[in-house]
Amino acid sequence: MDALDRARRLLDEFAATTRAELPSGATLFDAHTHLGNDIDGMAARYDELTGILTTHGFGGAFMFCMDEHDREPGFRVPNDRTLAFAERSGGKLIPFVRLDLDAEPLAEAVRCLDLGARGIKLHPRAQKFSVGDERLEPIFALAVERDVPILIHGGRGLPPIADHLAALVERHAGVRLIIAHAGIADMAGLAGRFAGVPGVYFDTSVWSAIDLLDLLRQVSPEQMLYASDYPYGRQPNSLLLTLRAARASGWGNDALRLLLGESAQRLIRQEPQPVLTEPVGIATLSQPMTFARIHQYLSMATPLFWLRQGDAIGALGLAINAAQEKDGFPELSAQIHELLTTAQELWTASREIDDETERNMIGRTAFALVHLSDILAVTAHA
Repeated sequence: MDALDRARRLLDEFAATTRAELPSGATLFDAHTHLGNDIDGMAARYDELTGILTTHGFGGAFMFCMDEHDREPGFRVPNDRTLAFAERSGGKLIPFVRLDLDAEPLAEAVRCLDLGARGIKLHPRAQKFSVGDERLEPIFALAVERDVPILIHGGRGLPPIADHLAALVERHAGVRLIIAHAGIADMAGLAGRFAGVPGVYFDTSVWSAIDLLDLLRQVSPEQMLYASDYPYGRQPNSLLLTLRAARASGWGNDALRLLLGESAQRLIRQEPQPVLTEPVGIATLSQPMTFARIHQYLSMATPLFWLRQGDAIGALGLAINAAQEKDGFPELSAQIHELLTTAQELWTASREIDDETERNMIGRTAFALVHLSDILAVTAHA
């Protein structure tokens, strides 16, 4: 398809733009990636992940399994695959052990840490446990004893978790905790309880630049870790979103270098965290009206992509029309217009494709262009 070739060219162009915006001397590290096959149908492939890391200049990544079909008992088989992937990568992929509190989690954590795992992954939504569950106590104690980080899901699908999580951290002095997805499940509570708390980090794996802009104004730059959430988060979108949000928040190069990789590497080397500084961010988002409209329409379209449905409400068309307004930002509007018209062609074409693998690939490509458009619209003020 001409549209698919055009989409690939656009993605390559934005990858080059993203590389050009990196601060000099930055070392890139991704603090949140998966490998495996999730029960939701998403697949994360070793060759694709390592290829993405190499292409985009990443030195490594934290990696763990997904919510796998063969996760019972206790993620033992998926965790063994994680360890094998890490060994195959020659040290580029840092393995985390994923735990199920219903299946001897402490024994599985000890087994995998003894075999080379360097961290622990907890997912209270997928594994259906409360952050107040007493079975977390020995897991946190083990993390302190072994000096390994715990990465916990902090995204959609959770009740408020800040109070229970803060109590765990207080009871296990010295634990190093990474709250995934910018803590959007309970951002006010999590930022309120953990801003300025040494050893607690937030990762940047979110879809919305607005979520990240809100968090950056509340927590120290030294508490932020770059993360993509591959395969759900993709490049160059994930890295561009983080860069643009940080720049729009007023971050300088030193803070950016910490976020992009230096802080994660300190975790790997078990080094002390730098002294925490005051948050740097904006309390008010200012957008040209055209880009506010585009963001609104793309927010309407996004769930349709996630549900693999057609654009029955015409949200994408509304965003395309808005991108043609005379708004004083002709270059940026033209970029968004090309991204969205290409996405619309792909999205429409994907609905006629019988092969599921090809249909999903084209749909994901279309969504990548929509996501890039939203990043540009939200961060236009920068």
